Amino acid sequence: MSRENYYSAINWNRLEDAIDKMTWEKLVEQFWTDTRIPVSNDLDDWRKLSEEEQDMIGKVFGGLTLLDTLQSQDGMNSLKDSVRTMHEEAVYNNIEFMESMHAKSYSSIFSTLNSKDEIEEIFDWTHSNAMLQKKAKIINDIYQEGHPLKIKIASVFLESFLFYSGFFAPLYYLGNAKMANVAEIIKLILRDESVHGTYIGYKFQIGYNQLSEAEQDELKNWAFNLLYELYENEMEYTAYIYDSLGWTEKVGTFIRYNANKALQNLGFDPLFPDTAEDVDPLVMNGISTGTSNHDFFSQVGNGYLLGVVEAMEDDDYNKWL
Repeated sequence: MSRENYYSAINWNRLEDAIDKMTWEKLVEQFWTDTRIPVSNDLDDWRKLSEEEQDMIGKVFGGLTLLDTLQSQDGMNSLKDSVRTMHEEAVYNNIEFMESMHAKSYSSIFSTLNSKDEIEEIFDWTHSNAMLQKKAKIINDIYQEGHPLKIKIASVFLESFLFYSGFFAPLYYLGNAKMANVAEIIKLILRDESVHGTYIGYKFQIGYNQLSEAEQDELKNWAFNLLYELYENEMEYTAYIYDSLGWTEKVGTFIRYNANKALQNLGFDPLFPDTAEDVDPLVMNGISTGTSNHDFFSQVGNGYLLGVVEAMEDDDYNKWL
């Protein structure tokens, strides 16, 4: 039988890129399931929220469900079309599963906090809101066009930027000692997304660095134009979600801070002046507070710190660059 007729087995003992194995191991170490977090313990806090706040949370999590669905069903498939190694594809398979877990986790929250009719209303809103559908369409159109580096840019913007208008609310409540178990799910998702965005950004940088200077300039300009288009829509979406609560300005700062983090993952300079010091300290406290230990899987839910993720972004991958 000629060699081209063999089906190749993945060999984790022969690596072309050590980052693939390191990322795989990190994601496995972080594995968690939504069913092991007692969201029902937040029911007392939930009942004390105003109707406006409850409506906001439903919309926020509906929007996040849509984006995680997009990433798991279309984003990962488009990324797999340009893998450099079998190990890279395995990492994307892992990410694809966890994006599905993220999407499912919001349904676990809904089933605990909302009635059946309320859940149907949330999903009807998710499927009809023009601003939410617009950002999903912008990203998915890029996925369907098939340009490998543009797909990675769009994916990093989704993982590291577009989710964060939704993450703000539960982190803010956690900073106010409310909805701790709902926030625990969000913090576990955030921890995953940080690794996803860093890894995909690293793979982008490999391809980007092989381009000519002119091609790099063209692609970088395209990326910044895309970011600004997404940002304009994101601020409209944020105002729609948060204006009635008076949170829009605070959420906007958090969005810009994470847009800069997305650019950093791609190896680009920040666009906005916002830094961690500008973000509402209650939100940063919500991120950095030690997570509850629900006694499942050795390292999940046991003291997640933002600094750990930032250190991974800034140091762990750089040693192989």
